[in-house]
Amino acid sequence: MFYFLPLMMSYNVILILAAIIPAVILLIVVYKSDRLEKESPRMLLKLLVFGVIAALIALVSEKIFSLPLVLFENSPTLYNIILYFIVVAGSEECAKYLMLYLGSWRSKEFDCQYDGVIYSVFVSLGFAIWENISYVLHYGFTTALVRAVTAIPGHACFGIFMGIFYGIARKNAALGNKGGKRTCQILAIILPALLHGTYDFIASSNASDWFFIIFIAAMFIASFILVRKNSRKDNYI
Repeated sequence: MFYFLPLMMSYNVILILAAIIPAVILLIVVYKSDRLEKESPRMLLKLLVFGVIAALIALVSEKIFSLPLVLFENSPTLYNIILYFIVVAGSEECAKYLMLYLGSWRSKEFDCQYDGVIYSVFVSLGFAIWENISYVLHYGFTTALVRAVTAIPGHACFGIFMGIFYGIARKNAALGNKGGKRTCQILAIILPALLHGTYDFIASSNASDWFFIIFIAAMFIASFILVRKNSRKDNYI
């Protein structure tokens, strides 16, 4: 029996690496897109940890908010809409935003508008790393491969959309525009939650695989365009 322990441990290490590496690659890509002023490793590591905390918060809130779903068991479509858009996407994106806000809003390093994207993506991928490790250890290597090209980039995209509006909110706050700040803060939660809910809803529905692929491709392309555009137009707050 003990002869198999090293093999089992090695296999688990491979699974964990398979869960982490795609997120690390995306983190490097996003970090390099920061044109004006690179963020400190300490700040970025803190936001990754805050992303893990967000995953734990979301785990608890999803358990709580899923309790009333028994009232909608006779309406499958309504059940899935509430589950994926409110219980799952709402819980996860609110948890991410909470930890993003606590970890960066008052930081002296938050001095450029594009920093909002960097911070948000790091929180989102910290969340995704923890979530992916859990999935991969439970379901195996095939799950790691699938999530490497779907769920992990998906979380990065949700983070990009959150970060765009989060950065604008911080800019408005610096300018004293309270209305603009609040509007962008709300959009920083609602828009990623809508994208996240749509992603989960399509993935779980009977829609064709091509429909899901088209949605993912459109979201990835939009995110890539937003990153390039906002990185080039970055300015100090």
